[in-house]
Amino acid sequence: MSVRYLALIGPTASGKTAAALALARHYPIEIISVDSALVYRGMDIGTAKPTLAERRAVPHHLIDIRDPLSAYSAAEFADDARALMADIAARGKLPLLVGGTMLYLHALRRGLDALPQADLALRAQLHERAMLTGWPALHAELALHDPLTAARLATADAQRISRALEVYYATGRPLSSFYSTQTVADNPFDPLIVSLEPQDRAWLHRQIGLRCDAMLTGGLMDEVVALRGRGDLHPLLPAMRCVGYRQAWQALDGQWPMRELPDKVVCATRQLAKRQLTWLRSMPERHVVACDATDAQQQVLARVEAFVRDKTNTQPYG
Repeated sequence: MSVRYLALIGPTASGKTAAALALARHYPIEIISVDSALVYRGMDIGTAKPTLAERRAVPHHLIDIRDPLSAYSAAEFADDARALMADIAARGKLPLLVGGTMLYLHALRRGLDALPQADLALRAQLHERAMLTGWPALHAELALHDPLTAARLATADAQRISRALEVYYATGRPLSSFYSTQTVADNPFDPLIVSLEPQDRAWLHRQIGLRCDAMLTGGLMDEVVALRGRGDLHPLLPAMRCVGYRQAWQALDGQWPMRELPDKVVCATRQLAKRQLTWLRSMPERHVVACDATDAQQQVLARVEAFVRDKTNTQPYG
């Protein structure tokens, strides 16, 4: 018997949290975060983490489950999400996955071969080389060994270029080869995937600008200063490479004037949104709702109502 679940995905700043809370007012749902940054404790402002009031109103899972010193993999997410979905469904509720870390969703739906653990020494060597030759040069190197991964990465995407080369040099296999060939049909979970995507990219850029302004005025720098003050964190950790935190850390290291930080954060967030939209276009099974439409939430509700009715032949929950 398959377990039904809802997935509400989309690029950053597309309104996923608001739409999820609107769904919670109509259905008995519990939210499973699909976000690689929300797993970390002490990283609230720069991740736009749901507020305590929002988490009290609707149960949330996979938030604040790791210290920033620890890693959390897509494979771990898939295992945790499957267990949570089965438990939520067993209690008569609908699991709702919300977020924009598309690799997590891919791992859940299609699986991943086991990736090697992070090799911090090798990563440091790659970063030293990049400081000498530039990330475009390492991107060109990646294209020789893993053209599929290189084709979907920007030439300045330091984090992902580094990880892809790290995997290749550690295993002799391109990162793209670790994607499992498992089919969706093999998966015992039955989803409705709703994707919030902008009709007008400029609208999303404005939302990103507003979010970044709110983070910076809301205390992002204080948060990063506190994290640095622990003394055990460093910029190569996955947590400290999250958008916003990486740029703030670099500014504090003097890599550019502090006055440039807002533009750096906005630029990095736009690049993240572009990567997310690229992932989404590779998912033809998703149901697209224009997040910049005035009735976006109503459209999401309508999609979910049709899904619930179709799968149960009864009145919707709520």
